[in-house]
Amino acid sequence: MQSSFKRLGLGLLFAVLLVYLLMVVNFQSWIDPFIILMALPGALAGILWMLFATQTTLNVPSLMGSIMCIGVATANSILLVTFANDERIGRKDAREAALSAGYTRIRPVIMTAAAMIIGMAPMALGLGEGGEQNAPLGRAVIGGLLFATFSTLLFVPIMYTFLRKKPPVHVDREIEHEAHEGETV
Repeated sequence: MQSSFKRLGLGLLFAVLLVYLLMVVNFQSWIDPFIILMALPGALAGILWMLFATQTTLNVPSLMGSIMCIGVATANSILLVTFANDERIGRKDAREAALSAGYTRIRPVIMTAAAMIIGMAPMALGLGEGGEQNAPLGRAVIGGLLFATFSTLLFVPIMYTFLRKKPPVHVDREIEHEAHEGETV
């Protein structure tokens, strides 16, 4: 049990690091992935709060639920930051872009989190034979997403405003621009 616990804990840390590095490659920025991951402290706080409130131990299923929750929270933050970056290309400043992204993406973020929370509710109740075995997984996901959703909609735009000073470089436009420069020479 201790070995499984350590491996899942390391898996959780490795998942966050791997997601960060993949986002660095995808966004071609070190700042955007950092902003995106700002929702994860809220998710981790929600997981621990829900496990404490339901008097559920931190175990293998709850750690698996934590990994699931981190994935959904990250996806929701990506929606927000990507939209804000697109708004920045349209010549908005960081504050306007973050507000616009929060306002425009509130429904998809809430719908994604609500679908996962509603889907995990029966599991979290632990009803039926053997239901208590997977209840920690559902509880961890529900608690994490409750807090992560608020973090995504409130804290991520604030961090975007403070950290994203320069507009993002649109790589496709840069390549296109360089190709046109090569043709004119």
